[in-house]
Amino acid sequence: MKVKYLGSQELLKLKKTAFLASSTISSETVLQVFDWATEMRNQGECVVSGFSSKLEQDVLHFLLKGCQPIILVLGRRMYRDVPDELKEPLAQNRLLIISVNNAVRQSKATALIRRYICEMADEIVFVGVTE
Repeated sequence: MKVKYLGSQELLKLKKTAFLASSTISSETVLQVFDWATEMRNQGECVVSGFSSKLEQDVLHFLLKGCQPIILVLGRRMYRDVPDELKEPLAQNRLLIISVNNAVRQSKATALIRRYICEMADEIVFVGVTE
């Protein structure tokens, strides 16, 4: 696996909390996750995730409004053009984007990045399917 980095690799030295979310969860759980994301943002905690599920993307938007460090692990090749919402955090050295796969797009096969995310994290928060 060839790993590519864009942004501050110094973030790898920080205590990191991995955030992983299922694509199907209850609306009650969504609200709890938003509260958690707001708390992480307010405390300045480093969050690492693939930010690929809808809820993970929503958490990324919450976190980008703060000033805490974020590590985004892509299950695809590195961006050719960095999305606008990521440019400022990159310039502020509070974002690290990691690409661990050369695939054109993320797929279920490339979703193995979750293992990579968990291995680098000090803590793991997983929000799964609820009945």
